[in-house]
This record gives sequence, structure tokens and C-alpha cells, in this order.
Amino acid sequence: MKALVYHGPGNRTYEDKPKPAIQETTDAVVKITKTTICGTDLHIMKGDVPAVEDGTTLGHEGVGIIEEVGEGVSNFKEGDHVLISCITACGKCDNCKKQMYSHCEDGGWILGHKIDGTQAEYVRIPHADTSLYHIPEDADEEALVMLSDILPTGFEVGVLNGKVKPGDVIAIVGAGPIGLAALLTAQFYSPAEIIMVDLDDNRLDVSKEFGATDTVNSGDENAIDKIMELTDGKGVDVSIEAVGIPATFDICQDIVKAGGQVAVVGVHGTSVDFKLEELWIKNITMTTGLVDTYTIPMLMKTVGSGKLEPEQLITHHFKLDEIMEAYDTFGNAAEEKALKIILENK
Repeated sequence: MKALVYHGPGNRTYEDKPKPAIQETTDAVVKITKTTICGTDLHIMKGDVPAVEDGTTLGHEGVGIIEEVGEGVSNFKEGDHVLISCITACGKCDNCKKQMYSHCEDGGWILGHKIDGTQAEYVRIPHADTSLYHIPEDADEEALVMLSDILPTGFEVGVLNGKVKPGDVIAIVGAGPIGLAALLTAQFYSPAEIIMVDLDDNRLDVSKEFGATDTVNSGDENAIDKIMELTDGKGVDVSIEAVGIPATFDICQDIVKAGGQVAVVGVHGTSVDFKLEELWIKNITMTTGLVDTYTIPMLMKTVGSGKLEPEQLITHHFKLDEIMEAYDTFGNAAEEKALKIILENK
């Protein structure tokens, strides 16, 4: 089969690899029909995730058709149409029993990280019964690719950890796919204002289409001053950091009001300056986290009802064998006006 393979920072190839096989009785092998590229994959390519070894197939999102199951799999069979969670969960360990699937003792985020991932014609899914989801017959397959990772990440790590409430004023720093996913799902809770911050005017325009009340281009003006002006000097109830660099973390620290929440969603590859000397007296709560994907079933129902339309995030389509070009497009998102990319395996 063909797969997108990591060979160290800045080095990737689309090459032949052996088709995955069942290794444990709880495995499934899935033929990928649609997959995508994540910002985390770009962090891997930059060297920010050193646990990824040379020769690993990247990717942790996608949908497909089950090709084969181990004899210990009971919820799925050959031919089932499935959504792949970016998080692998055994469902039995102490952390899984607390819905902390990202810290599963025999799983967690391993696809495209510690084992071969989904940017390939086929993928092996460990613990299939608790790491795959049946796709309804009438579902929009492309929309559901967004539920593998970015929608649950923006929702769980941004909105839920940030404790967004009706009437809140929130700021989301970073209008990439994760920030936009947080924007879409924050509206479940009817915040009074949603301020989006980014360097890219196109993404800010998209943010307004998706429900942002205000936008701030942090390259054109001082984002902190502008947000304090928009909030009459009070700051925001919730600031969601959705990029993963020190500059955006600084903005989130500086704009949160007393008693507020800072929810860090971005993947940080370097240290940041944590202004504890200013934050402790303001009764600030700060959260971080890796997505657990426990909200996938709820989000699937919300998509099915038409109340959530994640297909809005898709801007580009490529065939799987065009994945090298797709990476270039996604890596130059501002120039290409790229949000999420769909890669189709024919």
C-alpha cells in the first residue's frame, strides 16, 4: 500500500509500505476512504513532537470501511463504515474508566505518533471496539472526518475546559481549524460575544461567517489593547489559546478578567512565560489538555440534526496520492486560504 511517511523534521515521502495486519485479537484493519492533515502533523514535521520515529506513517483522522477484524472484536465486522477516533482507548484501564481516554494505559494518542496512522490506504486500529464509531447510512462522510479530532478538541479542551456559559464574553486566539471548531461549538452555550484573533484576514472573515461578533488582526494592531477596548477595560471571561506559540499564550494571559478561565488548546513545542505573579491575585483558572474524544457520539448526533455543520471547515480536496502537494497547501494556509483538507483514497 501507499502511505505518507515521516523521515525526520522537514522530511516526508509518499511511499510503499506493507499493508497492516491484525496483531492483537482486538484489532481492526480499516481501508481509508477519507482522511485529512492536522496542525499537529505540521508540528511533527517541524520537530515539535520528538516521540515520532523515522518511518512512521502520519495521520490520526479519517473514515473508512473495515477490511478485517480480530476475533476479539464484537462491535464491528468486515464492511462496516466507521469513523476513526484520533485517540485509541482500551476502555478498561483506570484512566479510561474516568473518560481520560487520551491517557489510556494501552493507547491514547498513538495513531501517527507512536504507531502508523491514517494517511495511508489502510490503517490498523488497536482496541477497535472502543476506538471506532459506526457511521449512519445517510451521514456526510466528509463532515464526519472533522469529528475524528478537531471538533472534539475545540469543544472539549477549549469550550468545556474553559467553562463557557451563556452571556460570557470569550476570545479565541487563533482562527485556524481548531480555533474555528471552538467557535462553532462555543455557540452551543450562547456566549454574548466571541472575539476571534488571528494574523490572517481571510480566516477572520471566515470567523465572522461562522458566528464571531468581533475580529482582531494581531498583526495590524495590538490585540491586547483592542480586546480591552472592546470589553470596556474588563477583559474576557474565557480566553482560548488555539495556536501553540508563546505570543498567543501571552495574549490569553493578558486579556482574561478576574475570575476568568484560560483554556490552552494549542500544541506547544517550546516553553512560555507564565505570568503567575500577575495571575494568582486575579483568581484565574488555567487548563491544558489533550482531547479525550468522549464527545464524539454527542457531536455525531448534533451533526446529524443539522445543528452543527463541520463541512464548513473544508476548503480543499485532493486524492490521497496527491498528499505531498496537499501538505504544501496546508503548510501555506494563509496564501492558499486553506482550513481543512480532504484526502480521498480511491
